[in-house]
Amino acid sequence: MAAEPFTMKHIFLKAVLGACLALQAGLALSTSYDAPLPAQLSTDPDLCAYVPCKDVMPGADSFSPRMGKPSYVEAYRSEGGQKKKVGYVFLSTDIVDIPAYSGKPVVTLIGMDAQGIISGIRILRHSEPILLIGIPESELTKFTKQYIGRFAGDKIEIGKGRSEEGYIGIDAISGATVTVIAENQAVMRCAYDVAKQAGIIKATPRPQAKFAPNAGGKDWDALVKDGSVQHLTITPSEVGLPDTGQPYLDIYFGYLNAPAIGESILGKDDYQRLMAGLKPSDHAVFVIANGVGSFKGSGFVRGGIFDRIQVAQELDSFTFRDTDYFNLYGIKAAGAPSYKESGIFVVRDPNFSAAYPWSLVILGNKQDKDTREKSFVSFSQEYWLPDQYLVGGRPHYEKPEPTWVRVWKGKKVEIVLFALWLLAAAAAYSQRDKLVRRANHKDKRWVSLPKYFFWITGLGFVGYYAMAQPSITQVLTWFHSIVFQWKWELFLSDPFIFIFWWFIIITVFLWGRGLFCGWLCPYGSLQALLYRFARAVGLKRFQFFLPQVVHDKLKWLKYVIFAGLLGFSFYSMSGAEQLAEVEPFKTTFLVGVMERSWPFILYWGALFGLSVFTERPFCKYLCPLGAGLAVPTTFRFFGLKRKAECRTCHACAKGCGSLAIDQQGRIDQRECLLCLDCMVLYYDDHACPPLSQERRRRGKAGQPLTAIGGDGYFIPIKEVK
Repeated sequence: MAAEPFTMKHIFLKAVLGACLALQAGLALSTSYDAPLPAQLSTDPDLCAYVPCKDVMPGADSFSPRMGKPSYVEAYRSEGGQKKKVGYVFLSTDIVDIPAYSGKPVVTLIGMDAQGIISGIRILRHSEPILLIGIPESELTKFTKQYIGRFAGDKIEIGKGRSEEGYIGIDAISGATVTVIAENQAVMRCAYDVAKQAGIIKATPRPQAKFAPNAGGKDWDALVKDGSVQHLTITPSEVGLPDTGQPYLDIYFGYLNAPAIGESILGKDDYQRLMAGLKPSDHAVFVIANGVGSFKGSGFVRGGIFDRIQVAQELDSFTFRDTDYFNLYGIKAAGAPSYKESGIFVVRDPNFSAAYPWSLVILGNKQDKDTREKSFVSFSQEYWLPDQYLVGGRPHYEKPEPTWVRVWKGKKVEIVLFALWLLAAAAAYSQRDKLVRRANHKDKRWVSLPKYFFWITGLGFVGYYAMAQPSITQVLTWFHSIVFQWKWELFLSDPFIFIFWWFIIITVFLWGRGLFCGWLCPYGSLQALLYRFARAVGLKRFQFFLPQVVHDKLKWLKYVIFAGLLGFSFYSMSGAEQLAEVEPFKTTFLVGVMERSWPFILYWGALFGLSVFTERPFCKYLCPLGAGLAVPTTFRFFGLKRKAECRTCHACAKGCGSLAIDQQGRIDQRECLLCLDCMVLYYDDHACPPLSQERRRRGKAGQPLTAIGGDGYFIPIKEVK
């Protein structure tokens, strides 16, 4: 199997060490992923003292302090001793906090000229695992340049534009669909918001609601049940505070103009007094809250602005000043909860319509537990008047589809093919007993051909086309989501990864990690094909296995890596995601070898070379994902069969490429990659020593070989009668 095990062992260990050192050097070159930003960036009035405003607004030589709500800065150019306003510069996270695949927003600086044309975009920081030092800066720059020259009111869509509806299509970044959809929403919403504040875009008034007559007062439970009153809860952890056992904010709110709701909440007299003081285009919303925080904030004390609460309807947002606020002295609806903070806020804008859905938005700052930096964050709850309060019921309205729904619809054919591929793998492995019975030690085609099919298709379709290589970064993200905040939208946003992981979870508990790791993992398939190709071209005499004693020690390295990444992630998630580059998956499938810096190329090349001479070195010794899946493999339902004679017979162990069979004939299912070679031998009465001896003994006695039990498996030889 090897020329000189001792020499090859040392070469192997030195190669692994050198590759790890090279990878460490590569991580030091990271600049775009979680790039540090000044702590004052979100609070200092002088935005342009901390970010390169001139890069996104060419020709400007000075900038104003932050102004507006949400904030932006005006850009000026000196002409004849006078300052001429040439445009606006704004930070995306001052306006929206749309999360990308990582659950965090992409921090983007945007410039827009005085006519509402986007003049420049610069991404300051992202936290995307899928882009982790992966997509080069040139690709990000290429993507954002597509917005330059676009009007703030344009309808921009990722991919092919719906020209008949006035949509404009722009190209995505391959392998980062969710990220670019989120970035598209952030850029265009920010540009629209600032253009509307600056008077460049005039909002189109919506048809106003016509209210049905009051059908009588309702108690609190009835109002909550029919949706007249909505509920929003924010936990301390969601704003970066320690858990105190109480919510940060526990809010109830509702629309008061509708007579049935207004009279139930305020009573008939107070409702009529409130309506008498409002214009026909004014809309009253009541809010009550408990919790350790405040939805009013302190801005209204200093400047008469309520800086923590607003109402949003589609792309429009409505803020409040002290003149838009009224005291709420009590709630008349029976069964209403007690509260410590309350108020009535008035939307004074004819563009708002209660006939269509809108959202109450709570704004604030969140302190990152890793960097201690504060970032803008928002929480919202949708509100839409129930049908019975509107004459003729709710108008027809098509809600914008969630990002993940759009992604799934755009990949329907690929998703179906991928699901069929997974089902075929499960079906093939479920028939393993029939496959291995038809094979023998000289002709393993019944076992080999299915594996080759899944290796080749997994490498080509799943790895390079769909870019659906599962990664330890997803496991870390899930651990943190379970501990802190679970968001289905985050995991639904990549359909291939979502489906793949459900398949992995189910099959790990059925058969262990071997079906995924040994048959379906794109990178594992690459290693397996490399090793077998090398054997086919005459390099078999140079191939080797590590000595069992070395393997038994070195196999624990991947568990150490997994535990280290998981533990470190609770100290710094971004740091753990960078260290997760021990997986060569991004270099192989997402980015391409030649697009990486030299340390990553060296690391990838070392693993590639080792895979030629020893079978699956990364899978056996370095893969943290494999280690993570090995833990639940301990509790699998079905394992490979063993005979009593396997304790003393080592025939299977000598041919086990995973080195997963010990001296007592036991299979370590956590290390087994389900190649099924041992099962071919298990049923082969010419190659399996105990069966071969039994066959010869019975042949001499003139007896047929009937060592098949009722369950379809060989009975241990000593039990054969």
